[in-house]
Amino acid sequence: MNTSDHTSEGHWAIGLMTGTVLDGNIDIAMLRTDGERVFAFGPWRLAPYPDGLKPLLATTLKEAALWNFEGPEPDIFAEAEARVSEAQSQAVADFLAEHGIGHDEIAAVGFHGQTVLHRAPTGGACGRTRQLGNGTLMAERLGIPVVNDFRSHDMTLGGQGAPLAPVYHTALLRSIGAGPETAVLNLGGVGNITWVDEDGLPHAFDTGPANAPLNDWIGAHGLGDMDRDGKIAASGRADRDRLARLLTHPYLHAPYPKSLDRNDFTSAMADGLSVEDGAATLTAFTAGAVGAALDRLPRRPARVIICGGGRRNPHLLEAIRQEARVDVAVAEDVGWRGDAIEAECFAFLAMRVRAGLPISFPLTTGVASPATGGRICHPPARKAS
Repeated sequence: MNTSDHTSEGHWAIGLMTGTVLDGNIDIAMLRTDGERVFAFGPWRLAPYPDGLKPLLATTLKEAALWNFEGPEPDIFAEAEARVSEAQSQAVADFLAEHGIGHDEIAAVGFHGQTVLHRAPTGGACGRTRQLGNGTLMAERLGIPVVNDFRSHDMTLGGQGAPLAPVYHTALLRSIGAGPETAVLNLGGVGNITWVDEDGLPHAFDTGPANAPLNDWIGAHGLGDMDRDGKIAASGRADRDRLARLLTHPYLHAPYPKSLDRNDFTSAMADGLSVEDGAATLTAFTAGAVGAALDRLPRRPARVIICGGGRRNPHLLEAIRQEARVDVAVAEDVGWRGDAIEAECFAFLAMRVRAGLPISFPLTTGVASPATGGRICHPPARKAS
């Protein structure tokens, strides 16, 4: 790929994302941007993790939940962080080689890292977050500036540390001329929504669970990693009494900004049900939580554009139409690259960090005023020959 034939506006950046749903892929996407506008979309791909890394991360997540920010970090963190950083560095190197792109043509790599634990602020105390990822190591391996640790500064200022995608979602909505009638709904391990008001200000928060409890439920019954195409849930019936109780959860009715950890809602919500009815109930709850989120907004949007892995589950999409009472489109319907958006977001955020622009806002993470964040890791200076 020749990257010199595009407009001189902006710079090429690469974004990386691996979600808490642990699908085993590294999302890689390339974007030409100045951190405010998107000038061009470059290649993207889902690169599988090397053998053994996914089960290591699954174990790390379990140990992180037991640790809960009390005492020294579990020993497994160091091993997992090194392997995540090496695997993602190699994935970027392979990606650039595949497309014939020189490392010096990339202004920055936005390296989100692997979230293993996230605790929202409570009782006036700041929250805590931990993403595994060594930006210095990646910068050394690639010879490219790496931006990472996007969430910590926001949390030291009393913010939720999440979601960070709203500023990118806002740019995407602007690019298709969408107004307040439309929101963006991302369905990863956790769901999050972005809505932009008449003044162009993003409102965003985590809606509730998305794919994580359902995937864990299916996995616990030995039926694979996910409810592919929603077929298992479609063959069952949601327990409406249980669903009604679940929908009274205080989180759903709390004002935003607010955020969730992957483990705040678990597959235990379906305990005692058949595998099919449990899948149906968990799917309906995800959809009902979206409806509760829409009800919290100052103006209820008529349409959501869905990105993230959950958009591939037709039963979940239909549940959202029914339970949340909203029209549904998927990213591809409006010309977006649904599998690339989260990685694109971190390319966009990396360039915002380089430009000193804010990445979190009062109506997204709850900081008192728009806040910068992220840490830039520069590669070692090359020795003169």
